[in-house]
Amino acid sequence: MAFDTETQRRMALNERNWDARTPIHVRSDFYALGRRDPLEWILPFEWDALGSLAGKDVAHLQCHLGVETMGLAKAGARTVGLDFSARAVEQADIAARHENLDVSYVRADVYDAIDALGGNRFDVVYTGKGALCYLPDLARWAEVVTGLLRPRGFLYLVEFHPLLSAFGLTARPGEPVDLTVRHDYLEGRGPVERDSSHTYTDGPPLAGDTVHYEWPHSLGEVVTALSRAGLRIDHLTEPDVLPFPRWPGMVRTDYGWWRTGDDMPHVPTLYALKASR
Repeated sequence: MAFDTETQRRMALNERNWDARTPIHVRSDFYALGRRDPLEWILPFEWDALGSLAGKDVAHLQCHLGVETMGLAKAGARTVGLDFSARAVEQADIAARHENLDVSYVRADVYDAIDALGGNRFDVVYTGKGALCYLPDLARWAEVVTGLLRPRGFLYLVEFHPLLSAFGLTARPGEPVDLTVRHDYLEGRGPVERDSSHTYTDGPPLAGDTVHYEWPHSLGEVVTALSRAGLRIDHLTEPDVLPFPRWPGMVRTDYGWWRTGDDMPHVPTLYALKASR
């Protein structure tokens, strides 16, 4: 069943926005393609949950430039990445060849992933870190994930916590950071339109296609969608780390990410979920 016309329009604008972002991200210091080991994009707690990937088939959904896709491949997995941005898939393929990694990339919408990946099944489906907010229908996404998994395969999702998106920031010079809820945590009020000439990385402004849409999804919605699609939730954790210093006073970890400082409220900024078929 296709999405309604307005949702299709918003999804098309998102694709154009990510096409516009891609050349900026390729040149950014944030991604540091060719200069940063792809293994660093997978966090220590992720490796613990993923276990040995040697010889396993892994699908990375909504992979963008494929930095985690390459990290999974370097860990021994047979890996394929999928993304709706043609520009991103092209650049991800270039990056993988630069790293001498045998990674396949497919340009397709995540809702079409089963057909786009040839009906193949995988030991692991990996996704997250800014992916789910671009999906208007989590129930349909969860059914796709289940359809991609082999029996006893699992989904591993690491995503920005919905509480992170709900926070606004108020802080006065010399005072501790005050985190204030200013935006929706819960789903249900439709997509949020955003219009920004800059992305989350360093680099120049976008030349155009600055509008995109994000759909809020609570933890409850994510867990319920996966459970109803037939997956068993193995564990759910809520780490307090980010790939960038979102607020003043954050401190750098020994693996290069950032977490809230001792004089700040300790709140989750990511969540990590493992769900088995």
